[in-house]
Amino acid sequence: EDEMAEKKDRRNNARVKIIDYMLNHPVTSKAELAKELNMSMPTILTNVNELVEQGLIVENGEYESTGGRKAKSIGINKAYCRAMGIVITANHLEMVLVNLGYEIEKIQRVRLKFSTDLTYCTEVAEQVRQFIHNCETDTTILGIGIAIPGIIDQKEKMVIKSHALQVENYSLRFLEQALDAPVYFENDANSAMLAEDTQRYQNAIYLSLNHTLGGAFCIDGKLFRGQNQKAGEFGHMIIVPGGRECYCGKAGCADAYCAASALTDETCQTLEQFMKSLENKETKAEDLWQEYLKNLAILISNLRMAYDMDIILGGEIGGYLTEYMIPLGEKVMEYNGFDHDVRYLKMCSYKREASAVGAAKHFLQEFIKNI
Repeated sequence: EDEMAEKKDRRNNARVKIIDYMLNHPVTSKAELAKELNMSMPTILTNVNELVEQGLIVENGEYESTGGRKAKSIGINKAYCRAMGIVITANHLEMVLVNLGYEIEKIQRVRLKFSTDLTYCTEVAEQVRQFIHNCETDTTILGIGIAIPGIIDQKEKMVIKSHALQVENYSLRFLEQALDAPVYFENDANSAMLAEDTQRYQNAIYLSLNHTLGGAFCIDGKLFRGQNQKAGEFGHMIIVPGGRECYCGKAGCADAYCAASALTDETCQTLEQFMKSLENKETKAEDLWQEYLKNLAILISNLRMAYDMDIILGGEIGGYLTEYMIPLGEKVMEYNGFDHDVRYLKMCSYKREASAVGAAKHFLQEFIKNI
C-alpha cells in the first residue's frame, strides 16, 4: 500500500511540475519539458498523454521544424476551469473571472457600500450571481477568493481589524453562507502578492501603493504572515519621527508619506487627475511628486536593508511608476550604499486587479496541486 501511495505521489508531483512549467511557458513541447524539468521522456509522455485525455492540455500547433518531424507544441487548456476573485472596499465591490492560465476573462466594478448588516451579504451574493450569469461560460467555478483590507484570521474566518471598513472582530461566516460556494478570505496586500508568479519570486516584498499603503512578502515561495497575521505592515513603519499624523494615530508613518492619499489629499484631486497635472509639468504637482519619490526611496531602501530581496511595486501608484523608474532609482541609490544598481525593483504584473486575481488564484493553484 505504501508503495502504491508513493507511486501516486511521484506521479502527482511530476504532473504538478509539468503544469506549473506550462503555466509559465504558454507554448512548449514534450522535448522541452523533458529537458527543462529533468525528467525522462517516458515519464513526460505518460503524464502529458493522460493530461491531454483529461482535456487539461491541448495541442496547439506545430513548432518550426529543425529538420526531421515537426514537434507538436502543447499548452494548457485555459478554459478547463475558472475561479472568481472579489475585492471588498468601503464603497465598491470588484469582481473578476480568472481562467486556468491566470488570465482575466471578465471584470466588473460596482458601487456597493460596505456594511455590517446582513443585507450587505445578500447584496454581495446577488451581485456575484449576476456576474457569473453574465459570464456566459459553461465551466464550473472552483471557488470565490475574497480580498479584504484588514487583518484576517483565516481559521476563524474573521476580520480582526480593518481601518478601511471600520470594523473589528467582524465575522465573515455570514458572507460565506450567502455565497454558497467554496470561499477563501485573504488580506488585500497578501492577495496582490499572490497574483505574482511565485515561481519567479521565491523571495520578494510587495508594496501595495494604493489609497493606503499595504505590504506583504514571501519567503521560499510562501507568504510570511508573522505571529499575529500582521507581517508586512510596512505602512506603519515610522520614516519621519514626529511627522504627519497617520490614520492609525501615530505620527510620521510611511503611510502618511507613501500612500496615494499623500498625493490626492494634498491636491484634492483623484490620482488620475494628479498624474495628468504631473504630465503637464505643473510646478506644484512636480514638487509634490519629487517629495513623494524621496519618501518612497527611503522606505524602499529601509526594506532592502532589512530583507535583501526583490521589491515589487504594486497598487495604483505602482502602475504609474513604470515611467518614473529612473528618477526613483536615482533617489534610492542616494540612500543605499550597498547595492550597485536597483535591479531588485520590479513592476507588478497586474496593475489594478492584483488583489482580486491573487484571491482567485488560490483555488486554481489548489486545483493544480490536487490533479
